[in-house]
Amino acid sequence: MKKETEEKKEGKKISQRRKKNPEVKKTINRWKVAFIILIGVIIGSLAFVFIRVTQVREPNYQPVPELVEKDGTPVIAIQSKKKQINALIDFYLGDFQKGSDITYKFYLENEAMLNGTFEVLGHPIQFYLYFDPYVMDNGNVQLKAKSLSIGTLGLPMKEILKFVQRDYKLPNWVEVNPDERTVLLRLDQFRMQNGLFIRAEKINLVDDDIRMNIYLPKEK
Repeated sequence: MKKETEEKKEGKKISQRRKKNPEVKKTINRWKVAFIILIGVIIGSLAFVFIRVTQVREPNYQPVPELVEKDGTPVIAIQSKKKQINALIDFYLGDFQKGSDITYKFYLENEAMLNGTFEVLGHPIQFYLYFDPYVMDNGNVQLKAKSLSIGTLGLPMKEILKFVQRDYKLPNWVEVNPDERTVLLRLDQFRMQNGLFIRAEKINLVDDDIRMNIYLPKEK
């Protein structure tokens, strides 16, 4: 009787072990699948980052029809300093903004700087928006916003540029793109007397070296 009882107990233990083994195998298989999925996600993420880093990013210039013929004749080459350009800008904006309720200043230091104000709850808030200028192949100038000084307010540059685009009186040859955080100076749309126009050639604010050419329009 004792032998039979012991044999029955052993049989129960063996059957219990057999029942547990499938659960262990299922648990192991689930961990394997989860591990494989995790490895796949990591590899996919690394591949995505590598592709984005190695891509060549081109400036997002919107194609706009030019008003000036590219093959005009350069008649004057000008090499100027920031002080002279600032005096010219100040004179131009002072005349351009006559009668405007909201005024602003734009001048050159080691960066290009836009200084203006906007109101918050009836109080004027002053801001300084700093740009890096880039001369484009067509002689226009792109200003890329790089930093913003606005006291303790934490407004992003995009919102300030939206405000400038919406509320400031700007020349029709100045294009503001808040999404790209850029201001494009369309010199190919700027006219002087007798149809003369300007192309920027070089802007180096650190070394105080600014060069441009004045062109005669193409003869018809």
